[in-house]
Amino acid sequence: MGFILDLILGGVCGFIAGRLMNKEGGMLRNILLGLLGGVVGGALFALFGLSASGIVGRAIVSIVGACVCLWVGDKLF
Repeated sequence: MGFILDLILGGVCGFIAGRLMNKEGGMLRNILLGLLGGVVGGALFALFGLSASGIVGRAIVSIVGACVCLWVGDKLF
């Protein structure tokens, strides 16, 4: 059940990040972006000594990480 919840949370976070950064994409892209954003956001927050707990905290970390991934993607491509 945790894996399904992670996919749903990843999709929602990827969608929100896409809207914040004015990027459109499909559902698969949003899910991947949200999951990757969770990893990137977790690493970034750990660099600053921060951590998140609960579903809202994980969502915030994922959204921030997904926005960073979108920004880096724009700069590279």
